[in-house]
Amino acid sequence: MIEGDPYRASRVAAALKTSALRFVESLGSEQRAVAMFPFGEDERFFWHDTPIERRGLPLKDMDGLQRGLAYELLAAGLSPRGLDQARAIIDHELILGRIEREAGTVRWDRNPELYYFTIFGDPTGDAPWGCRVDGHHLSLHRTVVQGELVSAAPTFFGANPARVQDGPGEGLRILAATEELARQLVRSLDAPQRGEAIVSETAPADILTTNTRQAKVDGFEGLPVSSMSDEQRETMRRLLREYAERLPDEIAGREMGRLDEGGLEQLRFAWAGVLEPGQGHYYRIQGPTLLIEYDNTQNGANHIHSVWRDLENDFGVDLLRLHYETQHAA
Repeated sequence: MIEGDPYRASRVAAALKTSALRFVESLGSEQRAVAMFPFGEDERFFWHDTPIERRGLPLKDMDGLQRGLAYELLAAGLSPRGLDQARAIIDHELILGRIEREAGTVRWDRNPELYYFTIFGDPTGDAPWGCRVDGHHLSLHRTVVQGELVSAAPTFFGANPARVQDGPGEGLRILAATEELARQLVRSLDAPQRGEAIVSETAPADILTTNTRQAKVDGFEGLPVSSMSDEQRETMRRLLREYAERLPDEIAGREMGRLDEGGLEQLRFAWAGVLEPGQGHYYRIQGPTLLIEYDNTQNGANHIHSVWRDLENDFGVDLLRLHYETQHAA
């Protein structure tokens, strides 16, 4: 077992293993060849938020039993609320497809069956392994080492439309809280605080880190949490929980515990764009180990991208390094 690992959650890792094994066992040989990759391949670090063709086994190439098991694997790496949001994002393709057909702007196949499930390594043994669920506006990465879930990042959730404006599902806002809590926070700031928090009058066209293997944002801008009032800090914590609690309880609790034990004071909140709803805006929460980015500028500021990244341990790279060093030393 890796000592001092703040991410340890053997119950979640066990659930992931059980689900992964049941999923793999349901596949035929040709499906396994598509769905499974060696753990050490660079493919493990791939992800994308647009509906491009991916490697892995898509839902459309599974039978009913296999789809059910794939969704069990999805559920094992999320909280119930996170799962509800993920399923809603997948189903959202039907709404987006209708909107684009009516507007005559079809560019992609908006298909809820184009979500790809991939296993890296062998879940049956003690060697590191992982899994990925990747498709339009949803990308989840889980890494298991020595029976412990050592990383649940990156975790990307998006929604287009952010708010369904008409037709079936009118009024639906899958990621409403990620917008409303951040706007509540920035509006609560006084003039000097806003001077630090608002880093640009114009929001960037997308999250700055895109789908990079290693997240990096130049500079360390924004208002420090240490300069916030108690009420503002509580709003910040609610916003952080909105992201963290997409993950299983054990992982979310450890993430929030790590912040509460001193990491919260080191965070900065940066906003770019307009404060009013319906206009382009962006924010990020950045600290020594954590980066959250949110952007809503596309499609008339009705198109959200949001991501949780671990600046030290995306894809489990830091704790994997410790694992291999320990194994080598032994």
